[in-house]
Amino acid sequence: MKSKPRKVNPQAKTDSLPSLQDQQLAKLATALGHPARVAIVRFLKERKCCICGEIVEVLPLAQSTVSQHLKILKEAGWIQGEVDGLRICYRLNPFTLEQFKKLIETL
Repeated sequence: MKSKPRKVNPQAKTDSLPSLQDQQLAKLATALGHPARVAIVRFLKERKCCICGEIVEVLPLAQSTVSQHLKILKEAGWIQGEVDGLRICYRLNPFTLEQFKKLIETL
């Protein structure tokens, strides 16, 4: 049995759409949605800079898994990576941490 297509009300308010703040909060929170990524952010908060291998030493995860978590955190803006020869030095983005704290306060 076919369902009837729903009619869209052109007068519907657009303020029911998520705000830019809500979208940013969701993006940052989603990136922290795995305990390993939370642990990586905590680790980087305590260190000025570190390479993937150093994170692998403290987490019970394979290097490829840590790399994938770092990629997700970097795409969300949580961390920055700087090329240092053949390695990438990762660091926490302090602006993102402060932004996240302020967004959480708006809940």
